[in-house]
Amino acid sequence: MPFPNYPDKYLERSFVTAKGFWKYKKEIGRIPNVKPPKGVIVCYSTPLFNYILENHSVKKIDYIFGDHFYILEENDDQLGICGGFGIGAPMVAILIEELNTFGIKLFLSIGTAGSLQKSLQLRSFVVCDKSIRDEGTSYHYLKPEKYSFPSKKLTEKLVEVMKAMDLEFTVGTDWTIDAPYRETYPEIKQYQKEGVLTVDMEAAAIFAVAEYLNVEAGAIFTISDYLGEDEWKLHFHLTEEHLKTLFLIAKKTLNAL
Repeated sequence: MPFPNYPDKYLERSFVTAKGFWKYKKEIGRIPNVKPPKGVIVCYSTPLFNYILENHSVKKIDYIFGDHFYILEENDDQLGICGGFGIGAPMVAILIEELNTFGIKLFLSIGTAGSLQKSLQLRSFVVCDKSIRDEGTSYHYLKPEKYSFPSKKLTEKLVEVMKAMDLEFTVGTDWTIDAPYRETYPEIKQYQKEGVLTVDMEAAAIFAVAEYLNVEAGAIFTISDYLGEDEWKLHFHLTEEHLKTLFLIAKKTLNAL
């Protein structure tokens, strides 16, 4: 059986749309009375999201994706922060669709990823330049292909900013899977041979949805666990300095665009 079950659906018009949902929210008085920021930092890590909220001047905006959307006031209200909404490709696809309907066209995903390569150590920074589509969401947006790709402009700006900050980082390929407890030995070995650097749960879908909507999206990871040996090594707790650096990279990058 092909996947999706209707294989050419990416060519068809959607019946259920984020625009339709936003229209309904407007009719019942549930839309925010603010201008959309130029860009949004999408954050999955609870410690990272809490660090931002506790250490920066932010304003919670109601009626945008539940209770998960804030404006960074210290940035002239030009940047939004969205976090605490969950993880995985389907969730972030809905998020980008709805935020785009609000008027946002620039998305930077920041979070953790697993390392597949021995040379890529815990807490390393990785800029994602493409992601293997081993999740289901992206196939509802784009024709079947192995990879989806981030915005070239946004990715180049990430690299430029990190060089200016004198940070060590790696640019490379990610593997997106929506079944993290089914990352199997043969898959890991194969992707290691291909030179794939990381594994995550969202990037491929983010890039596909962004391409479909004709908006800009990119992703940067910090390494939280290590799949390069037979033993799974975890290090999901990050230092405050590391959290600060990851957020600063994202803020500087979006400000520069």
